[in-house]
Amino acid sequence: MPLIRTLAALAALLAATLGTAAEVQTPYGPSSIEMELHQVPDAPVYYVIGRSGVPGADNEGFTSNAGFVVTEQGVVVYDALGTPVLGFRLLEAIRSVTDKPVKIVVAGHYHADHIYGLQAFREHTDAAVWAQRRAYEYINAPNARARLQQRREALFPWIDDSTYVVEPDQTYESEQVFDMGDTLVELVHAGPAHAPDDTLMIVHRYGVIFSGDLIFGGRLPFLGGEAVNTKRWLEELTELQSLDPAPRFVIPGHGEADADAQRAIAFTHDYIRYLRDEMGKAVDELITFDEAYRRTDWSRYEDVPTFEAANRGNAYQVYLEMEAEAF
Repeated sequence: MPLIRTLAALAALLAATLGTAAEVQTPYGPSSIEMELHQVPDAPVYYVIGRSGVPGADNEGFTSNAGFVVTEQGVVVYDALGTPVLGFRLLEAIRSVTDKPVKIVVAGHYHADHIYGLQAFREHTDAAVWAQRRAYEYINAPNARARLQQRREALFPWIDDSTYVVEPDQTYESEQVFDMGDTLVELVHAGPAHAPDDTLMIVHRYGVIFSGDLIFGGRLPFLGGEAVNTKRWLEELTELQSLDPAPRFVIPGHGEADADAQRAIAFTHDYIRYLRDEMGKAVDELITFDEAYRRTDWSRYEDVPTFEAANRGNAYQVYLEMEAEAF
């Protein structure tokens, strides 16, 4: 076993020993991370909230959110979490609520912290995996293979040589509506913003939106990556703010869910708009990024938990975007 895997396994054992949750056995190995199931008030919509931080032994890769809606026709799942172990635990959470079959699993976007759990649904249900067509830009890219190898090292034993990327069974272009009997579930392509294949899922009867990584609950988003398009991202969030009827509950890709949907949308919207305004002014005035960053007033965001980890990189990403837009 390579040294890095040996160290990862020891760290995993230590994390399991120190964790407060009882060990859960799955077909993909044991898990000791706590996974609490939450319910949207007055709706058969449920979700789990990942932990903050970089995926590693201390959180078993449980950093993103996921959820599901129980309908007359069966269960529709949004996102599958970051390891097959976590995906199976999400499936067990579904089975603790209902014995209806899982009919559809929606991949909100193909990033590693959201998709490796799809393997559990592929192998233990007959559900169809749906994604926006541009998911294949990730699936077919060398970066997808490199990221899987990286996660096999960083998240061993929860991701190992038997872990693979599940491709969608069905794709859609701009919108897709599922009539689930007692409610309509709508998929909307909102990318390229955070990712090329960003998908919003709207559960219409209950006014619930699964936003994926277009919204971060109480955290600054991470804007790094070649596919990020903050101009489009801002436009999509602006459209969300004007939906009629207005959504009542938002389940973001990361961070806490919010019963004040407008507040949740506004947090990420206003942050991205502020970055674009400040970095745009710097580009117009031909000011270097370092100077632009120093002179910008970050006081409204300095106390946000992910400020130190994310803000400077986000600002630089937007500075480069604004330079490109200027040309």
